[in-house]
Amino acid sequence: MAAKGFSEKEQMFWMAEKEMEYRVDLFNKLTQTCFDKCVEKRYKETELNMGENSCIDRCVSKYWQASLLIPFLFVDPLYTYSIA
Repeated sequence: MAAKGFSEKEQMFWMAEKEMEYRVDLFNKLTQTCFDKCVEKRYKETELNMGENSCIDRCVSKYWQASLLIPFLFVDPLYTYSIA
């Protein structure tokens, strides 16, 4: 059922646009957060070292898991107890 004044196609386009904005924002925040946390401020090498690579892997994994979990916490607060 389409909202008043908008066709179903327009609504779907708007929702897809919002989803894309959310994903881009999530990616940008993830990139900035993990870069700030894991990469030295003064570059010594042209490539990431093993420690930085490991840190980035862990950071991205945790950030992604949290981004998938957080929406459930707002929808169903009891969900937190069932996953603990």
